[in-house]
Parts: sequence; structure tokens; C-alpha cells
Amino acid sequence: MISVDDLSTEAQLAYRAYLDMSDSKKAHFERLESIHGKYESGGAPSIAENLELEKLLARHDKNVLAFRTAMAAVTDTSEKQTLVQLMS
Repeated sequence: MISVDDLSTEAQLAYRAYLDMSDSKKAHFERLESIHGKYESGGAPSIAENLELEKLLARHDKNVLAFRTAMAAVTDTSEKQTLVQLMS
């Protein structure tokens, strides 16, 4: 299997952006689940908890945009296919 190091700079940036996007998604959902579990039997999240969720979601949105931009910069079809395989 091909290594990320064998890809072009653009493809490497796209892969890094994918990892960042995955990490921010995970962080947001983990925090969302913990808050949901905390208040599952009643109550509501605090203002601070809601602000934290907003920050995590904003970070994820930023990472999604960075990933889309980075993927658009990868013009080689075979590299795009390789990226899809690496992301699977």
C-alpha cells in the first residue's frame, strides 16, 4: 500500500486536513454525548457547556472547509483515489 509520504505536497496537505477534520468531528461528538448523558434524565446544559459545543463545532466547520479546499487542490485522479483509500 502507498504511504502518505509518497504523495504530492497537495495530497499530503489534503490528508492532514482530513485527519484534522476527523479529530474535530470526534471531539465535538464526544462532548455532545457526554453532555447528553449528563442531562438525559432532565435538566439542560449550562451556558458554558453550550459555548464549548459551539467552539468545537466552529472548529470542525473550519476543518471541513480546509479539507474541501485541500482536496480541490489535488488534481491528479490517481492521487485522489489513493487518498480515498487512505481515508477508508
